[in-house]
Amino acid sequence: MFESEYDVIVVGAGHAGSEAAAAAANMGSKTLLITMNLQNIAQMSCNPAMGGIAKGQIIREIDALGGYSGIVSDQTAIQFKMLNKSKGPAMWSPRVQSDRMRFAETWRLMLEGTPNLDFYQEMVSGLLIKNNRVVGVKTSLGITIKSKSVVLTNGTFLNGLIHIGEKQFGGGRAGESASFGITEELVSAGFDSGRMKTGTPPRVDGRSLDYSLMQEQPGDANPAKFSYLETSKPLKNQRSCHMTYTSPEVHDLLREGFDRSPMFNGTIQSIGPRYCPSIEDKINRFSEKNRHQIFVEPEGWNTVEVYVNGFSTSLPEDIQFKALRSVQGFEKVKFFRPGYAIEYDYFPPTQLTHSLETKLIKGLFFAGQINGTTGYEEAAAQGLMAGMNAHLAINDQPPFVLKRNEAYIGVLIDDLITKGTEEPYRMFTSRAEYRTLLRQDNADLRLTPISNELGLASDLRLKRMEHKKQASDQFVTHLKSLSVSPAIANPILEHKDSAPMKQPNKVHKMFSRPNITMEDIQQIPDVTEYIIANELDEEVLEQTEIQVKYAGYIEKEKTNADKLNRLENIRIPTSFDYRKLKSLSTEARMKLEDIRPTSLSQASRISGVSPSDISVMLVYMGR
Repeated sequence: MFESEYDVIVVGAGHAGSEAAAAAANMGSKTLLITMNLQNIAQMSCNPAMGGIAKGQIIREIDALGGYSGIVSDQTAIQFKMLNKSKGPAMWSPRVQSDRMRFAETWRLMLEGTPNLDFYQEMVSGLLIKNNRVVGVKTSLGITIKSKSVVLTNGTFLNGLIHIGEKQFGGGRAGESASFGITEELVSAGFDSGRMKTGTPPRVDGRSLDYSLMQEQPGDANPAKFSYLETSKPLKNQRSCHMTYTSPEVHDLLREGFDRSPMFNGTIQSIGPRYCPSIEDKINRFSEKNRHQIFVEPEGWNTVEVYVNGFSTSLPEDIQFKALRSVQGFEKVKFFRPGYAIEYDYFPPTQLTHSLETKLIKGLFFAGQINGTTGYEEAAAQGLMAGMNAHLAINDQPPFVLKRNEAYIGVLIDDLITKGTEEPYRMFTSRAEYRTLLRQDNADLRLTPISNELGLASDLRLKRMEHKKQASDQFVTHLKSLSVSPAIANPILEHKDSAPMKQPNKVHKMFSRPNITMEDIQQIPDVTEYIIANELDEEVLEQTEIQVKYAGYIEKEKTNADKLNRLENIRIPTSFDYRKLKSLSTEARMKLEDIRPTSLSQASRISGVSPSDISVMLVYMGR
């Protein structure tokens, strides 16, 4: 069946596996994607949405690098919102509601249209390992498939166990079987493993809900999109979400089932996501609150199935039903499927290098929930990087590693492999020290040139990025040279309660005022003429506005990032003997020997390594 050796085998076709397979194949590797069910490629196993706080930035980074997630999200979106628009641009985060069925279909069709990519439906039960190097996989039917590298993206399927009240059954998602064999094999090869938990809310029949009792949550009046390519367009029509609340009555009904809850009776001992707790966890931890938000999210353009965001639970199905019927607007609710919790195996990510290759076995890469993360976006980002690095490794090229000041993806991977995680890791803007540099608007400027050089981002992407950069730079220069008279400027300024001008001044200076927007300066005839003459689009205008208004903050952040890079450039040999440094604390020595950081900067971010330990290393290395 499989006579030739593959360059890359990707195991699992969720968000991580799909991006990994696309990246490796598009870079030229002969790639095989193996999954247990080809109908569920890139399945949205939880909420039907992509992006959000910090996650939207990641999707834009994936797109800038040449991944598919942004394109698929645009093509299957039913609503678009730019979150945090009232704050500075470092906080703006795009998010879409997607059509669940179309999302998976579009992903499959895009993968099927990708050259160098084969598919096979079966369970991978083990790895072929020779001399600490992976050489292929074996399947549950006993088939061996040879390859030069393997990317594991098994998600929640590794020994997955689903809980609904006191009932338990094996599965990776409700209605799908778990995967067995890989964990045990990796543990016997010397890997550490652990257990984590996540959960989902019930899905309900939208026809049984009374939306008149809820608050409508429409999309943006002028929606944007994720992909920098022109192949996707902003939405013209959108579907609304709705919002309602729990109540003390709902909480009391839920508490009735606590003694049958796997969360509280000791059945589940693994840790769930801190920032996406179950409803029973919320009313237990935040007992002072008498209500919690529930977002009612449609699952697609035409389906009546609805996702009840904020009501994730593993309580018995009768308790779920009774409590949800007491929520305003849900008085006559009908269930499609109950909520559940799922426990699954993961491997602490400190066992990986920055390329996501395992330290123990060459050619073996981990990406997604297997690394202890939660979220489609985090998984997709890791998949893309693992797929790229698998291709680079088999071609004897240096790994592609993004720094913390280059991308949220860089922050994500560095956090995982340097600090590890004991709970499902989720990205937030607060995790990025240089978030002023890592905005959603400039992901293409940051990443497309690097990816194009490596052979993933297309020349078309590079040309669009170069045009955007050149056009916005020229517009900024033009605004610095263009004068405006008080007669034209003052009516605009007065309308915005801004101090009037007494003499002519540069438009750039006027535009720099906090409350003056691009719309305001477009009332100046010379500015409008320039925009029309140069055919400047919304992206160029947005970029120009940010460059003018936040230039000082951006420069300051760049200076701080340069300081980081000085430590980043002090490399630590992989064979470095920490036992020689007698002045190191015992904890620091143990942590450093375990993680084996590649630079002094990474060493400084390891929990338990103090500034004095770093000073000792600086002295030893003659700096």
